[in-house]
Amino acid sequence: MLDKFKIPKLSFIKSRSGLREIITNTGWLFFDRILRMGAGLIVGVWIARYLGVQQYGLFNYASAFVGLFGPVAGLGLDGLVIRRLVHDSSAKEEILGTTFWLKLVGPILALLLAFGGIFLSKNDDSLTVWLVFILAAPGIFLAFDTIDLWFQSQVKSKYTVIAKNMAFLAITIVKIILINIKAPLLAFACATSAEVVVGAAGLVIAYKFNKFSVRSWRWSLSVAKSLISESWPLIFSGFAIAIYMKIDQIMLGEMVGKEAVGIYAAAARISEVWYFLPTIIVSSSAPAIYAAKKEADETLYYGRLKKLLRFLVLVSVTIAFPMTFLSGTIINLLFGNSYAEAGTVLAIHIWASLFVFIGVAVSPWFVAEGLTHLAMYRAILGGITNVVLNLFLIPSYSGAGAAIATVISYAVGSFLANGTHPKTRKIFMLQLKSFLFFNS
Repeated sequence: MLDKFKIPKLSFIKSRSGLREIITNTGWLFFDRILRMGAGLIVGVWIARYLGVQQYGLFNYASAFVGLFGPVAGLGLDGLVIRRLVHDSSAKEEILGTTFWLKLVGPILALLLAFGGIFLSKNDDSLTVWLVFILAAPGIFLAFDTIDLWFQSQVKSKYTVIAKNMAFLAITIVKIILINIKAPLLAFACATSAEVVVGAAGLVIAYKFNKFSVRSWRWSLSVAKSLISESWPLIFSGFAIAIYMKIDQIMLGEMVGKEAVGIYAAAARISEVWYFLPTIIVSSSAPAIYAAKKEADETLYYGRLKKLLRFLVLVSVTIAFPMTFLSGTIINLLFGNSYAEAGTVLAIHIWASLFVFIGVAVSPWFVAEGLTHLAMYRAILGGITNVVLNLFLIPSYSGAGAAIATVISYAVGSFLANGTHPKTRKIFMLQLKSFLFFNS
């Protein structure tokens, strides 16, 4: 009887040494996110209280607008590059060099699109235009995140954690100073952007510490063509994901006002703070999943995916259930009475985490199976669902309506859409069974 109620173990690989590497790597990533979740939440709440609902809403509106063009900056390369590095580390210099230059072109294009879009739509609102430009410009330095992809492929994320957390802590101190000297909104945007630049410098130093040099990287046209041929569906998929993750705040700002964005952003900040969990667990376990696929061991391959899914479902429900009842108390305690309406939004929005977790969990499967084009279609379906639902729900229910739209669209894009195509029904059934996490 007791065997039927086993909690799923986080054991994705056979060898103890490999498992030890994953646990160590995950530990570093947990440290990174816990530090960011703790310090970031405290200072973020402090900033929200200082700026007030209106300016906090404006800042998040600009951030969401920039986020819409994030997929152009990333070009959907990360998972593909990690897979290549795992399979063929001997071609490391060409893979990393080509990735770097592609990641440099992407952010420049994203900056032009973001700035052009906001200038055409808000040319009479100079503050919003400047906010978007300041937040989008440092994306160019994200090209150095290529180094992080190498560390991920080697399950050595501790170097990225150290480099980026030093930048995070330095800028956190700067933000505290800005609050105390009563700095304007644009100063906080500049500080946010500076963290990207400092973090990039830290990655270069960490790479040199490991006796590597970015100067040895080489451009390869053939590698570039191969990567882009695989990544273009992920770019469009990323656009769709960005729409159903960011469009709610933009539509709230346009249909209701910046204060509604501030209320919604406060709730979303608490809800989305948990999204680091599936990201770090999957980033650490993905190399093992790719390795099992390469070995053509279907039992091991799907066994690892199954355990990963069940574990993440259990974690998400453990978070969402109590948060539903404590949402009002948490919002009032952290943000104050001016953000009280965010309690209702949080109680709804927190359930999006369930579908975020299981969506992230199967992302290595889409890469390993070469089905990134299908990931694009499911993301587009989720994005369309969110926009349509927002059009109907926001006018009547404001932020709560946007939260309902978000939960449903996440369910469609990350889960239900997989059941609509023959090639993804296998992973859909695995996702469906993952809800029975107490089953053997």
